[in-house]
Amino acid sequence: MFADYAKIYIKAGDGGNGAVAFRREKFVPLGGPAGGDGGKGGSVILRGDSSLSTLADFKYRRHYKAERGQDGLSKNMSGAWGADLVLAVPAGTVVRAEDGAILADINSHGQEVLIAKGGRGGRGNTRFSGGKDKAPQYSEQGEPGQELNIILELKLIADVGLIGLPNAGKSTLLSRISAATPKIADYPFTTLEPQLGVVRLDEETSFVAADLPGLIEGAARGVGLGHRFLRHAERNRVLVHVLDVSGYAERPAAESFRLINEELSVYRQDFLSRPMAVAANKIDMPGAEERLEELRQEIGAGYEIFPISALTGQGLQPLLWRVAELLKEAPPILIQQPTEQTKHTVVREEAPFAIQRDLGGVWQVGGARVEKVVLMTDLENDDAVLRMQRIFIKMGLEDALVAAGVRPGDTVSIAGSEFEYQE
Repeated sequence: MFADYAKIYIKAGDGGNGAVAFRREKFVPLGGPAGGDGGKGGSVILRGDSSLSTLADFKYRRHYKAERGQDGLSKNMSGAWGADLVLAVPAGTVVRAEDGAILADINSHGQEVLIAKGGRGGRGNTRFSGGKDKAPQYSEQGEPGQELNIILELKLIADVGLIGLPNAGKSTLLSRISAATPKIADYPFTTLEPQLGVVRLDEETSFVAADLPGLIEGAARGVGLGHRFLRHAERNRVLVHVLDVSGYAERPAAESFRLINEELSVYRQDFLSRPMAVAANKIDMPGAEERLEELRQEIGAGYEIFPISALTGQGLQPLLWRVAELLKEAPPILIQQPTEQTKHTVVREEAPFAIQRDLGGVWQVGGARVEKVVLMTDLENDDAVLRMQRIFIKMGLEDALVAAGVRPGDTVSIAGSEFEYQE
């Protein structure tokens, strides 16, 4: 099954918890703390794979989670790192966040992109030993791994796109010039998914052509196959406009040409600036010569027109060699790259926290830094909680709460945990 769109949930592994332990060897009095650090959680990585041509696997499984880091051990032994989760996607996959921002464009075999970073392992009690506390009874919890929903869009990597209305003869043309075997029939929308074929002119000249699903009026607004067609045309460096010039065509070829160009420009403005050749197909059919002459009068001044018959092979060589020449001159097409603001890495907030009081009277404290402190604290350990409170005071959270109007006995909620405020 061909699939070119999928929405999945990914979760990087949490870091392992730090250990609380002490040396207890014989003849080593007051051995001191010996709790090791937790292991780092596994990250989620997407890797391009040119052997894949569909996102079908992601239709059946939509949740992916990397391995958690192991907890620290005694004798200052660190926990093992969690294994990274590597997901193979077809080359040509664009990764987006839920808001549509581009996170990555995976356009080559073996290209790897870190999408969700594994959490850092918590520090063992050895790390907190110092002059003021030589035997700390607490450690740090592992940092939660990043999690997010992402959208995968496959934009097929083909040098040349065969575009045209349904039944223009694109599938027949692809089957004639390559070893591809698309479904061919005499009714509209025979092709419901893109087909790729390698066109080889000689030992040194070849290119990949794509037979794209037929376009209809309103496709740029999602009518018919809509964006499913247009998405796969985005990477094509050269477009071959296949027109039916036979006497049996439903509309004049020039009208079909203008209709499709309008849809292309609405979807993406630079489509019409790309090199384009016009294949006047079905030249062997009755009435084709008259329709061809009309087409030349309408658009011949701006475009090269090649009369062909995809069925018999007539006129194909001049068209294909011209396409090969245009490819040599055409620059590569790059999908918009992610900016610093759209990358998956978390951008630190200017303020370490934000405070507001909800309708129930609970003080809600948010912010990546303050939430991280709570999530990495063992709230069942009094010493760890005291350390967390000292961090909050140093961050200025307590002063900010007092300034906001908090009173003793009020409930303060941070990262899903509730605390009773005391002076």
